[in-house]
Amino acid sequence: MRKVSAATVATIMAIALYFTLFWGYDALRVLTSPTYGLDDVWRSQFVFGIGSYFKLSPMGLMKLAAFFGAMKLAVALACAVHVADRLRSLAGGTANSDILEGGLIVVVAVSLASVGPSVWSQHAELLREQVLQLLLAALAVGLCIVERSFAPRSGAPSIAALRVERLSASH
Repeated sequence: MRKVSAATVATIMAIALYFTLFWGYDALRVLTSPTYGLDDVWRSQFVFGIGSYFKLSPMGLMKLAAFFGAMKLAVALACAVHVADRLRSLAGGTANSDILEGGLIVVVAVSLASVGPSVWSQHAELLREQVLQLLLAALAVGLCIVERSFAPRSGAPSIAALRVERLSASH
């Protein structure tokens, strides 16, 4: 069976590194700020948009901003674990992309939650930033699926293989 190309692996690594660095920095900035990043008007527009939709109090806005900061930190850590796993797999073995895929699902959820307020406020720059992150996450998940489909099967045999084995044993 064919192996996945080096370009696919490099693209997955680059996207995981992107989310590790940029979302990690943003999460640390939000979580170390006394106002949980709400003082940065540009990056907190989606928090204000979601907060106005749900009619959140100022304390509710801070909790929402802290929640998004924690989600971004979780994504950054998941991507960092995947980068370390990829580097470990260079020495031998295969990398497990399940953690990365879980982190990218959170990226999709956060990006979709952020796109709504950007559309409602007709803010094209914020929308562009969120759509870019959404597309990067979708690309990485697609490449992980391609990589998984070309991976050699190991472990338990499939149901079809068991049926063939039973049929051959009965004759």
